Amino acid sequence: MRIAMIGGGYVGLVSGACFAEFGTDVAIVERDPKRLEALRKGSIPIYEPGLDTIVATNTQAGRLTFGDDLSTAIENADAVFIAVGTPTRRGDGHADLTYVYDAAAEIARTAKRGLLVVTKSTVPVGTGREVARILREARPDLLFDVASNPEFLREGNAIGDFMRPDRVIIGIDESGPDQGISAKDALRELYRPLYMIDAPIVFTDLETAELTKYAANAFLAMKVTFINEMADLCEKVGGNIHDVARGMGLDERIGPRFLYPGPGYGGSCFPKDTRALTAIAQDAGAPTQLVEATVAVNEARKIRMAERIIEQAGGSVAGRTVGVLGLTFKPDTDDMREAASIPILHRLHDAGAVIQAFDPEGMTPARALLPEKIRYCDDALSAAENADILVVLTEWNMFRALDPARLKTAMRGTAIADLRNIWNSDTMKAAGFDYRSIGRV
Repeated sequence: MRIAMIGGGYVGLVSGACFAEFGTDVAIVERDPKRLEALRKGSIPIYEPGLDTIVATNTQAGRLTFGDDLSTAIENADAVFIAVGTPTRRGDGHADLTYVYDAAAEIARTAKRGLLVVTKSTVPVGTGREVARILREARPDLLFDVASNPEFLREGNAIGDFMRPDRVIIGIDESGPDQGISAKDALRELYRPLYMIDAPIVFTDLETAELTKYAANAFLAMKVTFINEMADLCEKVGGNIHDVARGMGLDERIGPRFLYPGPGYGGSCFPKDTRALTAIAQDAGAPTQLVEATVAVNEARKIRMAERIIEQAGGSVAGRTVGVLGLTFKPDTDDMREAASIPILHRLHDAGAVIQAFDPEGMTPARALLPEKIRYCDDALSAAENADILVVLTEWNMFRALDPARLKTAMRGTAIADLRNIWNSDTMKAAGFDYRSIGRV
């Protein structure tokens, strides 16, 4: 098969490269000149383990190409995927679908024959129907099939998630030219390699596929927020959140994943998708009160974590040096979107702290989002140098291996606020630190 992928961002690039790895010819259409130039030169503009190798291999094999001309990309394509951004619309929480609808309109203008058009972007319920309307009203002379194929890629694990997925969700527009039969056959062929490993591939309708993505992310966000609240309770009653999480996770109905306490969820999916789902539900007259509470609790938590650091520093960080380990919203990514570090470090900066930070991948994107006066360090020990208090915000594996004795020598103070529970409490306290973590006393 041959496909075009509109959008060379995280979703489009990962999906396109992985489809090419399956043996599909993929033409990625990217309109940002700098990003396109980087991709053509083999430079990956995002950090995702393993992605550079797959892109290089399939580019050299001729299966993966990059350009900015949609008409060329779709000329011989069997399907075109829309993988553009759907950021939160300012003011009301809805997803901004401008790029999606613009892509659909451009497909209609440039197509010379009927196509299968698939939304890969995360879009609200009803988007697929609107894409179909745009295509068919603009070009009644062509037969367009429309489908929804939301992605479930975890940053830092995206290649494995695509190649060995928990599930693939495909929504088919059965009001199309042949009740969606040819669309289903085409997507079944595209994902044929996954049938060979018995990956669950679920065919459903457009609305169900669109809602499934939001429902899944909202549920995981609630799970994260729930364990954070249980961690707070553990601190009050003398419990250990890790034992609580283990006891919960051994129940097969619950499972252990996403039961790790921290400073609050962030990233490109959970914050955006929970807000969008609450807006969708409000408009539909079926408000999602659990999700609304999740959004509010998570935002408040990040500020509360900053106050927690200030309290541990003796009630004030004015003129004091705060060392920071980790800036990205999670490890194994350079993504700073909605990272807990942003509100936390702005609050500490406003309180007069002198901040020095290290992150193995996130410092370049962090500069545009964090206070200008933050000093970015070359390594973890440099971030700890002469710090009055050390704060762990992202659980990069390299931080786990830091020698407590070397940290003690580097730091001026003894306070450590470990907001990711990467170290053993007894070990750090025995080393002489005022060590405080989340949900452990």
